[in-house]
Amino acid sequence: MILTALCGLLLSLLFTAPPSSHAATTSTDYQAEDATIAQGTVATNHTGYTGSGFVDYANTTGSYVEFTVDATTTGTATLTFRYANGSTVDRPVNISVNGTVVVSNLSLAPTANWDTWATRTATVTLNAGANKVRATATTANGGPNLDRLSTGTTALSPGMAVAPYEYFGWGNPQSPTSVMSATGVKWFTLAFILSDGTCNPAWDGSRPLTGGDDQSKINAIRSVGGDVIASIGGWSGNKLGEKCTSASALAGAYQKVVNAYGLKVIDIDIENTEWASATARQRVVDALKIIKTNNPGIKTIITFGTATSGPDSTGVDMINRAATSGLANDIWCIMPFDFGGGTTNMGTLTTQAMEGLKARVQSAYGYSDSTTYGHLGLSSMNGKTDDAGELVRLSDFQTMLAYAQQHHIARLTYWSVNRDRPCTTGSDGDSCSGVSQQQYDYLKVFVQYTG
Repeated sequence: MILTALCGLLLSLLFTAPPSSHAATTSTDYQAEDATIAQGTVATNHTGYTGSGFVDYANTTGSYVEFTVDATTTGTATLTFRYANGSTVDRPVNISVNGTVVVSNLSLAPTANWDTWATRTATVTLNAGANKVRATATTANGGPNLDRLSTGTTALSPGMAVAPYEYFGWGNPQSPTSVMSATGVKWFTLAFILSDGTCNPAWDGSRPLTGGDDQSKINAIRSVGGDVIASIGGWSGNKLGEKCTSASALAGAYQKVVNAYGLKVIDIDIENTEWASATARQRVVDALKIIKTNNPGIKTIITFGTATSGPDSTGVDMINRAATSGLANDIWCIMPFDFGGGTTNMGTLTTQAMEGLKARVQSAYGYSDSTTYGHLGLSSMNGKTDDAGELVRLSDFQTMLAYAQQHHIARLTYWSVNRDRPCTTGSDGDSCSGVSQQQYDYLKVFVQYTG
């Protein structure tokens, strides 16, 4: 018994990530009702605010809320504005720091109603000491209702690096808050946003972005301290990259998704016909450049299939196109499955594919080793994959975890929460793993990763 306990302790030390300099820092909150207010009032007539109230901007250009924000050192900081906009129009604001406008017309798009709060981020430079951060309305509609400003990055363990896919369209999806309670996971990648047949985004191409069950689940995730990444694309259905015929139109479709939920991260899961088209790939690259310009601080992920040696010729072309076009994509994420692996070596093949990805991204962007790894991600599949005879075991997930911990990659996720449970009679491969396991065994491995 003593020997067993010692072995268990050694294993836990091997597979538990030590504290990392890459971990998120704690945020500081500044309540809007405590700030300097020009042409606005403190109100409490809507639910969901924090603190003792919120600021209701006057409906006029130039109304503002100004915060005094403290910084310990001079450097970049992420500002996160929590707001509600129950109108039907955007209510943008200029963000100024110490009297200089640093972000023009930061979009604060409509939320579902005045009781639905969203967040919007901007990356700025702060001086050591006190800084005056002002959010000034730029249209006659004034600003939205503003609840608070947060600086830094809220510590969410394991954070956005581990954001498993969950699909609400089929596969008997679990309650995401139940998954959070059972595993400690904080973020989810929700799939999939598709075209409704035109250049317009919808869940599965049919369910509305706002006002439905999808938004209710997102609100529930956020209500208990979590957040979401929207995944745009996937294998099936109509792709926005094909239905939108210009980069600006595609960026407009992406922006609708960002605005609907005040997203900090989007995942472009580019597959099938969209992936096969060089025109569509370039359109995606150019659209993401627009998104990053119009949404300071937003993170973008490009997810695609891979060979066992790393990206195939199409993947290499995609990375090179992005680099040549000047897209500072945050995460290049491969899907190391359905590539003819075996039943006992998918962990090894995955790390091999990741090294191939690392070489391609480093060659295209000229990053250092550590910076390159910080731009990489892997999205595995748990249990039986779509390829007959290919099997991703729990021990393979442990191999992937160890690789992530060694290199501090940016993303460690899998398809999917729906499948992370044993099969029962009548279950299909979209709702269970096909292997002997307990519920969420695979997620409980990845959730140990802290960045």
